[in-house]
Amino acid sequence: MEILNLEGTEDTPKIILDKKNGIFEISGRSLPEDSAEFYRPVLEWIEKYSADANPSTEFVFKLEYFNTASSKLILDVLSALEDIKSMKILWYFHEDDEDMEEAGQEFSELVEIPFEFKTY
Repeated sequence: MEILNLEGTEDTPKIILDKKNGIFEISGRSLPEDSAEFYRPVLEWIEKYSADANPSTEFVFKLEYFNTASSKLILDVLSALEDIKSMKILWYFHEDDEDMEEAGQEFSELVEIPFEFKTY
């Protein structure tokens, strides 16, 4: 399966989805002009991955900030991950960033995936 590697910019997060090396990470700031278009390849990749997933998957979210449009797409990503067995979300947030911690808590209540919260 091909690696999806999108370099982060001021307005878009860095995304690495690498089945072979077990790296699944979305990090940085998410304010793309067209969130649906930006996250489409991510959702397509996850759909392919779910058909032949690794025995266990840890998906890392290390977001500093995201806008409202991105939050809908992040929820879509999490919903797509729900179908994968042995999935776990690692939600990272800055120690003093209560908003990002709270956002992770809210997402964790909306999907049936175990979340682990970590500070950095």
